[in-house]
Amino acid sequence: MGQNEDIAEKLLKDWKGENYAFGVNVLDKVGEFSSRFGGKTMLVANRSKWLNPWLEEIIQSLKSHKLNYEMPTRGARPNSPREDVYRIALAISKVEPDSIIAVGGGSTIDAVKAASVLASYEASDIENYFGTGEVTRVSEETDKQLIPVIAVQTASGSGAHLTKYSNITDPATGIKKIIVDEAIIPPAAAFDYRVTLSASKALTLDGGLDGIAHCWEVFMGATGKCYYEEIKQIAQVGIELIMENLPLAVQKPDDLQARVSLGLGTDLGGYAIMISKLNPDTGVVEKGGTNAGHLGSFQLVRYLPHGRACAVLNPYYTVLFAKAIEPQNRVVGAIFQKAGFIASDVDLEKLEGRTLAETVAEGMIAFARSLGFPTTLKEAGVPKKQIEVMVEAAKNPQLKMKLQNMPIPMQVEKGDVDTLMRPTLEAAYCGDLTLIP
Repeated sequence: MGQNEDIAEKLLKDWKGENYAFGVNVLDKVGEFSSRFGGKTMLVANRSKWLNPWLEEIIQSLKSHKLNYEMPTRGARPNSPREDVYRIALAISKVEPDSIIAVGGGSTIDAVKAASVLASYEASDIENYFGTGEVTRVSEETDKQLIPVIAVQTASGSGAHLTKYSNITDPATGIKKIIVDEAIIPPAAAFDYRVTLSASKALTLDGGLDGIAHCWEVFMGATGKCYYEEIKQIAQVGIELIMENLPLAVQKPDDLQARVSLGLGTDLGGYAIMISKLNPDTGVVEKGGTNAGHLGSFQLVRYLPHGRACAVLNPYYTVLFAKAIEPQNRVVGAIFQKAGFIASDVDLEKLEGRTLAETVAEGMIAFARSLGFPTTLKEAGVPKKQIEVMVEAAKNPQLKMKLQNMPIPMQVEKGDVDTLMRPTLEAAYCGDLTLIP
């Protein structure tokens, strides 16, 4: 492995310690993790043929630790529909396990996180838990802990196995909402990168772009934060690993080293959206998180996979926040330049502000185009009226954290969503950077 892979491994080990098994041939750790919480567990997984051999490895691990287990309850469909959350929660309530093993990509893991909340507490409407800190509030009021979720990731991208987020979709509206809470972080997780050898081209690409979005959005929002240097390294290494290995994994799906490197890169994306640090000057713990691209993707569920939606939107927000993110643009611009998506004769150190941001944005757009992805909302088949839906949804108080995480935080009451976000989305619709304020 190369230098970036070594750095990524160290960063992840320093962060998660013995609670995260990642790499190759690590599924035998699942039984050990589950045994920490009691002798009875249940599996939640989609029974796709490609997943069966990996499930068998997990089951053998459970048997070796003499655990009682329930055969898999069906996991979630893409984007974690509410109905799947309720179905899984009902199954958990019937089994009453000591732990739940979620085997799948981000959709299944997010659904199981949310289902564990519903099965653990009396409030049976998931709406009660959307926003920040609501699960912790209920836990403290009831003095009752969540049923622990052991997350076994099967796809490079979401970072759901490592994080405090659960994204749930209402199929009736096509709008995604989010639980943000330290209480739902899986206390143990495993990701055997061998499993991703079975991933489709589309899933591989979308997951890689989601990983880039995690790194970039948090790095963008780190201006003036005490964790700036830490997220700079995480984002730089993560984005480089993904950009170098995503094309390789697509061209040669059975290239295990490319899959390992890609998994390390997207795992760093998971680290990025969880970064926090105590500011010694203020005594406040500063936390990073995704912002504009992810916020917009929540209203594009019907039109685009999540990673692809973020990839369409983020170049345009890169221009909107130009003045606040010059150092970040130079760092990420160098990565896109090294990969051939910004001309080699461009001196990024001499560019400033809007000019620098537009150069980086055009590099991002060129990268997406090289993967065969749309680079505007119009190309993606999104109707123009959806912009209004996106603008209004951004004003929902449950999504306030996304506005606060932006490099220049937007305030609904001051009209920022209408004066800044709306024209940026209009630019993203047609591809005209000049429309961005």
